[in-house]
Amino acid sequence: MSDENVVNVGNGSTNGNYRKYIKAGVSLLVLILLLAVLFTSMMIVKEGEYKVVRQFGEVVSIKEDPGLHFKLPFIQTATTLPKKKQVYDVAQKEINTLDKKRMIIDNYAVWQITDPQNMIENARTVINAEARMGEFIFSVIRTQLGQMNYEEIINDEKSSRGNINFRVTEQVNELLSRYNYGIQVDDVRIKRTDLPDENEQSVFRRMISERETKAQEYLSKGEAEKNRIIAQTDREVQEMLAKANKDAAEIRAQGEQEAAQIYNKSFQKDEEFYRLYRTLESYKKTIDGGTTIILPQDSPYAQTLSGYLGQ
Repeated sequence: MSDENVVNVGNGSTNGNYRKYIKAGVSLLVLILLLAVLFTSMMIVKEGEYKVVRQFGEVVSIKEDPGLHFKLPFIQTATTLPKKKQVYDVAQKEINTLDKKRMIIDNYAVWQITDPQNMIENARTVINAEARMGEFIFSVIRTQLGQMNYEEIINDEKSSRGNINFRVTEQVNELLSRYNYGIQVDDVRIKRTDLPDENEQSVFRRMISERETKAQEYLSKGEAEKNRIIAQTDREVQEMLAKANKDAAEIRAQGEQEAAQIYNKSFQKDEEFYRLYRTLESYKKTIDGGTTIILPQDSPYAQTLSGYLGQ
């Protein structure tokens, strides 16, 4: 075999290896492209979200059922919108009450996207939708509270607000529906009502003064009630004492009457004993430890006494 033949055989083997590598590379590239096409055409819709499919910037479909969905690769794109309820903290703003007082209102809203097609067409983005919703909420609250006096808003005892949160929610939804924003407000709540800094201290002082006046009023009423109860109790005590004295006098008189009757019956049985008893009773009233009695000898009193002692 000559040298030329050896060279030809070597070149043929090398070319065959090159063709194999090229085929393998092309196959791998095709596989990668196919996988890329497959993956770019797939999209997964999760629970609580919308998938918005756009083609050249225009919305062509909206997927809301959870699961695997497909789109045209490289031509169509997919973006996500929230389907679940969200909380939007409305920026606090200043309003004027019916009696020309200034107040700062701070509130929040619970809302959700109900029609993503209308939301995209009219609000474009979630941020814009929230901004429009916040404007409607502030407008309605300003109108509602602007029909009330300052005291009615901050004082629960004098409040006539009623279910203002329900009324605000209802009116805001009417405005959102009128302009087809594709969102719905479930609830609007006023978190707090504050005063501007320059008015806060003066209002606090006035509120303290009102509370002190109210406390003094309660104290005065309590003192008056105490005096009334004491006077009524004293009157009832006097009435009870008068009745008790009257009853005691009646009982005493009845006892004395019964005793006199008993004495009379007893004395009638023995007149001599009665005279002796009367004499002894007179001694109680006329004689004590330092008494000296001088009686004539012929005195009936002395004779009675002498006669009694002689016996």
